Amino acid sequence: MKKALALGLTTVLWPVLAAGADILRPYGPVSPVEVFRKLNGLLLDAWPDEGRAFMEFITSFNVYYLYLALGLLGVFLLHYFVFGPRKIVHRGEKVPYYGFFTRFVHWGAAVSMTLLVLSGLAVLFAKALGGGSLVMGLRSVHVGAAFIFVIFAVFLFLALVKDMFPAPYDLKWFLVLGGYLSRRTRPVPAGKFNAGQKLWFWVGTAGGLVMFYTGYKLYQFTAPVSYLREVLKIHLYLGLAVLGLFLIHLYMSVIAVKGALQSMLTGYKDIEEVAVMHPKFYEKLRLKG
Repeated sequence: MKKALALGLTTVLWPVLAAGADILRPYGPVSPVEVFRKLNGLLLDAWPDEGRAFMEFITSFNVYYLYLALGLLGVFLLHYFVFGPRKIVHRGEKVPYYGFFTRFVHWGAAVSMTLLVLSGLAVLFAKALGGGSLVMGLRSVHVGAAFIFVIFAVFLFLALVKDMFPAPYDLKWFLVLGGYLSRRTRPVPAGKFNAGQKLWFWVGTAGGLVMFYTGYKLYQFTAPVSYLREVLKIHLYLGLAVLGLFLIHLYMSVIAVKGALQSMLTGYKDIEEVAVMHPKFYEKLRLKG
C-alpha cells in the first residue's frame, strides 16, 4: 500500500513540480516592466483586431465578481438575522467521519484555494489596488498556489469521489435548500455529503483542474490571441462559480451550522448532527450497529 501511494505521488507530483519550476523561475530577476513589455510584444501584431477586445474583456468582467461577492454577503447577512445558525442539540456521542488523510488533503486544498481566490481577486482588481509590485507579487502567489492546489485537489478527488456521485434524494435537498430557510431543525435528504457539498466538490476539483490548465495557457501567453480570449472566458466564468461556492461553503461551515468546522479538525461528528443533516448515512451507521 505504501509503495503504491509513493508511486502515485511520484507520478502525479513530478510533472507538476517540473512545470512549476519552469514557470516560477522567471519571477526572481524579471521586473514588472519587462513582463508587461513582453505582453505588449505578443499582442502587437494582433492588437488592432483582437488584442483590444481581449483587454477590454478583462477590464469589464471584474464587475461581475464584485456583484457576486456583495450579493452573497447580503444574502448571508439576511439569512443570519432572519433564520440564524442551525443549532443541533449534542448529547456527547460522536462517530468517526473523516480520516486523517482526507482531513490533510482537504486542508491543503482549502488553504491553497483561499490563496488562489484572494490573489486572483487582487489580479482582477489590479487597477483599484494601484498595480505595481504589490499586484505582481500577488500574481506570483497565484501561480505558486495553483501548483500546490492541483496536487491536493487530485488526492482530495481520489479520497472523496466514491461518495460524491448524484443520488435521487439530492434533488429533494435542492428543492428544500437543505432546510436552511427554516427555523425548525428536521432531517433533510442527504447521504454522507449533501447535494450542495457534492456540487462544490465537482466544481472545486474538476473545475479547479480546468482552471489550472486555462491559467497555465494564459501564463504562457504563446497561443493566438483569439484562442487566449476563449481560454480567458473559461477561466473567468469558472472563477465566478468557484468564488460563489467557495463563499457559500465558508459561510455554511463556519457560521450557518454550529460545530460543523470541528468535524474537519477532529474527524468526528456528533451523532445528532449526522441524524439530522445526513440521515441516509445515519441509517447505514445504524444498520452496521
